[in-house]
Amino acid sequence: MPAPGDSAGALPAAARPGDNIPLGIACMTGATLMFAASSAIMKFEVARLPLGEVMAARSLSSLMVCAGVVLPTAGLTAFATRRPGAHVARGLSQAVSQTFTVIALWFMPLAGAIAISFSAPLFAAVISLAWLKERADFARLAALVVGFLGVLVVTRPGADSLQTGALFALMNAVMYGSVTVAVRGMTKTESTTTLLMWQMAVVAACHSALLVFGCALPTPADAALLIASGFANSLAQYFWTNSLRLAPTAAVSPFYYLLLVWAILIGFVVWGDRPSASLILGSGVVVGAGLALLAREARAGAKGADRESSPDSRASRVAGLRLRPASFRSR
Repeated sequence: MPAPGDSAGALPAAARPGDNIPLGIACMTGATLMFAASSAIMKFEVARLPLGEVMAARSLSSLMVCAGVVLPTAGLTAFATRRPGAHVARGLSQAVSQTFTVIALWFMPLAGAIAISFSAPLFAAVISLAWLKERADFARLAALVVGFLGVLVVTRPGADSLQTGALFALMNAVMYGSVTVAVRGMTKTESTTTLLMWQMAVVAACHSALLVFGCALPTPADAALLIASGFANSLAQYFWTNSLRLAPTAAVSPFYYLLLVWAILIGFVVWGDRPSASLILGSGVVVGAGLALLAREARAGAKGADRESSPDSRASRVAGLRLRPASFRSR
């Protein structure tokens, strides 16, 4: 998920005539539905089959789906890039992040693991403060503190049944926050197709290596579910990556929180999981903090746009994150 506090490598939200906000929102909504479906299947299968086999099966099936759609038209030019190292690093981070997610799902209810993943923007904001040396004003620090308190409410550190799953869910949030920074930066030079194919290929290679830790012959039903999970995951990755290209972060980020709605519904229907008071309260706090960070960055970007619109500032404009109101967007 795009991290509201991140500015590293982000696209200038108001300077892209090709932006399509409604379609970007639709892509993000579709991504959340597909992510929820894929995660639910993974939770079901990881209780029946070895972890490495589940990860490899989903990643390989995702790669085959994407290759079947992309390569007949784009050919090997889909892999054409001047930044192979960045793609490998991004794919490796995604592979680790996805593995942490499935381990968390192994130990936790679906909605609980996904709620903790919503702390990714908070971790991304912290990373931007430490790595990019961004200014930490009171509003930003307050949102971070409140958000992390919400994470504590969801994880309930004193509850033994959630400690292991919550730990992996938190590690996934850290990794995922870092990955979204890389995605937003790489869209300056890389197409959606290139980002998607490189990610799928690297993730599939990494997860295939996990097969050395054991595998078992799946039943036809399990095999079908694993393929379906890979198909849903490939669609989700495409929708998510494309949403970042079609619209600014401020427009699409809030809709990623629909993922929790789908997770609660699926968890209740499939496993009979009823959302606890701590899950609802903590998730609300985390989501609120994330939206507060988003609003804060949007206001800061709007002020920067006002300054840059003056004749004196245009000559000294530099590249970076500038979230501007619609009136400054060229169409």
